[in-house]
Amino acid sequence: QVQLVESGGGLVQAGGSLRLSCAASGRTISNYAMGWFRQAPGKEREFVAAISWSVNWSGRSTTYADSVKGRFTISRDNAENTVYLQMNSLKPEDTAVYYCAAQAKRISLVISTAYDTWGQGTQVTVSS
Repeated sequence: QVQLVESGGGLVQAGGSLRLSCAASGRTISNYAMGWFRQAPGKEREFVAAISWSVNWSGRSTTYADSVKGRFTISRDNAENTVYLQMNSLKPEDTAVYYCAAQAKRISLVISTAYDTWGQGTQVTVSS
């Protein structure tokens, strides 16, 4: 079983940047699809970005929510067993708890219930 620990959250002004890290232990993440989700107060958890363990079934290894496309970048370092989420041009509406998740099966990159393992989350707050 893989365990995930997120870090890198914090308070940033609008327009600023943060890089979230998701450190995995227990198993190598090279065989997992990895995703980032977020949940704002009073809202449902929503998909942010995901990266497949290889070229995925649509021919791309990464996919993003429309709301973050062009501003966020997901990447993975299999040697470090870590996944990153680089967040640029942050907006107040990006404020949420951000969760890292791992998926062993090829079900869906964007549906939260397809993921098997979750981290505890890291708070991102963007001030206006």
